[in-house]
This record gives sequence, structure tokens and C-alpha cells, in this order.
Amino acid sequence: MATKITSNSANKRPAKKQSHGFMAQLRMLFLKLILWFFGLSLLSVVFFKFVPVPFTPLMIIRAIENKTAGKPVYFSHDWEPLENISVNLQKAVIASEDGLFLKHNGFDFRAMQKAYKNNERGRRIKGGSTISQQTAKNVFLWQGRSYLRKALEAYFTVLIELIWGKERIMEVYLNSIEMGDGIYGAQAAAEHWYRKDAANLTKKQAAGIAAILPNPRKYTATSSSSYINRRKDKIMRVMRTVGKIEY
Repeated sequence: MATKITSNSANKRPAKKQSHGFMAQLRMLFLKLILWFFGLSLLSVVFFKFVPVPFTPLMIIRAIENKTAGKPVYFSHDWEPLENISVNLQKAVIASEDGLFLKHNGFDFRAMQKAYKNNERGRRIKGGSTISQQTAKNVFLWQGRSYLRKALEAYFTVLIELIWGKERIMEVYLNSIEMGDGIYGAQAAAEHWYRKDAANLTKKQAAGIAAILPNPRKYTATSSSSYINRRKDKIMRVMRTVGKIEY
């Protein structure tokens, strides 16, 4: 009686086809996610070119931190158009945070290289991130130092430089950055620290707000430490060199 021998290759082929089919589906899903990300990110940047930013990820994170720590959740954020924010404060943040803001295309590579070299030596300095980069991070991303976040920060920085332009970047920056514990934006900071509107800040008061930006929850713009007072004096000296702001 003859014995029929069946080949195992016929049984293996469907498994290979299934494997190829799964990988194709995975690639398609990954491609769709990338396209959705680019589409939504571009749409959000265009949207916030015209609409005030109501809140940022950092505002939410700070509220959660205070809530979990049993602290009162204090939140002050009043949006003001750039023309209602003192030119003194605009000059002060340029002097303290990004001297080449009006000239670069979003990145100050010299400052980044200097910060990198000093970090390698164990000395950390401020100055690697431009106002554009800080704005991109504050509005669209989370806090952190991962390579993924830095890559996304660079991506959003390019987008806002191309779509928003310098004037809108400054407007969003001055309305969204943390300027005290629970204090966000120029108007809230002016009211909190000096009991006045952001439009009426003097040079010294503007320098006081700019001076605490390295850590606005630790430092105070009034009754300041000697370190902050030195920063104020330096910022005021640099402000004289900024000249007329032309966006």
C-alpha cells in the first residue's frame, strides 16, 4: 500500500503571508499616525496664529502638582495683545533670554554650542534656548530633557517661525510663560508684582520680571535677593543696546 507524503512547505506559506500582512498593516498604521500628527500640528499652529492661547501644558501640570501636594491651586492668566504690553518688557526679555531674537530663524546655534560645552564640563548655564524655542515648548509640549521632546521642540519652532512670525511669537511668549507661582503672562505678572497693567511697566519693573524667569517660583521680582538685583542691573544695561524693536 503506497503512503502519501505531503510537503510541509504548503503549511508554512500561509504563516509567512500572515506575517507579511501584519507588518504591512503596522506600517500603514504608523504612516497614518505620522500624517495625522503633521496635519493636527500644522492645524494647531495656524489656529493659534489668530486665536489667544487659553492655557498651556505647564499650567495644567502645575495645577496637578499643587493639587497632589495639598497646596491651593492658584491660576492667574490674562491675555493681552502685544500693543498692550510695555515695550520695556519686550526689550527686557530679549536682553535676558535671547539677544538675537529679531535676527535668528528660531535657533541660536552659538548659544546652543556654548551651553553644550559648559554642560560637558559640569557647568550649566542659561542661554541654549531661544524665545522661539521656549514658546514652542510652552504652548505645544511638556517639560523635560528627552531627545524626543527636543526634536518636537525643533519641529514646532520651525513651524511658528514660518507661520507666526516674530511679532506673534513675542505676543504668545509674553502671554503664556510662567512669571511666578500660578502667574502666567505679562498682565498677570504686572498685577501680581507691581499692582499695575502690563502696558505701564517701567524699565526697572520690566527688568525685575525678566530677571526671575530662570525660576519664577523660587525668585521674586520685588524684595529681591542680591542675585536677582544683580540680574536686574545687567538686564537694564543690555536693554539700552536693544534699540527700537521692529518685528
